[in-house]
Amino acid sequence: MSQDMKQAALDYHEFPRPGKISVELSTSAESAQDLALAYSPGVAEPVREIAKDPELAYRYTAKGNLVAVITNGSAILGLGDLGPLASKPVMEGKSLLFKKFAGLDSIDIEVDAESPQAFIDTVARIAETFGGINLEDIKAPECFEIERVLIERCNIPVFHDDQHGTAIVTAAGMINALEIAGKELSEASIVCLGAGAAANACMKLLVNMGAKVENIYMLDRKGVIHSGREELTPEKAAFATETDKRTLDDAIDGADVFVGLSGPDLLSAEQLAKMAPTPVVFACANPDPEIRPELAHATRDDVIMATGRSDFPNQVNNVLGFPFIFRGAMDVRASAINEEMKAAAVRAIAELAKEPVPQEVLDAYELDSLEFGAQYIIPKPTDTRLLGAVSGAVAQAAIDSGVARLPLPDHYPLTTAADLK
Repeated sequence: MSQDMKQAALDYHEFPRPGKISVELSTSAESAQDLALAYSPGVAEPVREIAKDPELAYRYTAKGNLVAVITNGSAILGLGDLGPLASKPVMEGKSLLFKKFAGLDSIDIEVDAESPQAFIDTVARIAETFGGINLEDIKAPECFEIERVLIERCNIPVFHDDQHGTAIVTAAGMINALEIAGKELSEASIVCLGAGAAANACMKLLVNMGAKVENIYMLDRKGVIHSGREELTPEKAAFATETDKRTLDDAIDGADVFVGLSGPDLLSAEQLAKMAPTPVVFACANPDPEIRPELAHATRDDVIMATGRSDFPNQVNNVLGFPFIFRGAMDVRASAINEEMKAAAVRAIAELAKEPVPQEVLDAYELDSLEFGAQYIIPKPTDTRLLGAVSGAVAQAAIDSGVARLPLPDHYPLTTAADLK
């Protein structure tokens, strides 16, 4: 990052006032009567009602539109374990995105916990406050246990976005890329470089969408995760393939798909050249991908390429998913975000990329035209149709799978944030 960009980032976070979020009042507080209703003595009435029926908290408080963004700061972006306080700008940023894209109020919570169990206990004890919990920037393998236990202990949606948000957007783009390449997910040979939280979730979701485990070669720092390896975590063991492939060079030979969730410049031009015709390459390491798009396209004119960066086509960006997934889940008061809801989000995002692109999106990216194809396999983050498409699909999937407590709201399908009630 240039010095000018560094300073601009610091200025953005400092001015006109420090931070990126604030609290605003949602009702009148001007008169003595207002204050008497807002606090004592009037506030006693909703207190009594909620004590009799806890579900009335959704009627009389902000709970139903409030998401907690919670971290222990153990895996901040690509910066590593810098502690909970250092993660606060990232968590505030996530809260900003919830509000901007889905109209959800959100507060960031940074937990200084001495152990995963302490973190779990802290989050579980404050969960009553919120309508949903977004876990963020928690390192593997602890994140798997943290999310699993919190889902069991809480009766509101708990969602680790680094795992499932990445997986949902990746799967949507992957399905479209393979369609363009004339290939089936069920038959594709997939190489996944990386075996952390995002990689595990991506591969698990692709399997749920139709990929075959025996066609997936996952690699960690020691190479291919195969059935002969010992001391594998349960998450890695699920992808331990019966194979004699041991290195990336072995696995990439003839592969249809490369998914990179690892580090910069780890896929060489020579390795890309060994892939099958019309290879699909998702090089998602940020800010520097496993292979630069310029190098990939210079090496293969048939490659379909995606990265995690906004300055190249086909950005795998979690903001395409998580705001709208929570919106849909919370609007039908789902008790969890299950596999059916994730799959519904995948399909909604994938299908939206096939529809004509609105002029406002073209204007935002200074483009004359954009249509479904190798340079456009997933929607742009500024596409306002995501709100209605994804939230509606997720809400309906929650109802169909039996985790919703409310029917589809009358104001669905959503078209803009102004539809939110």
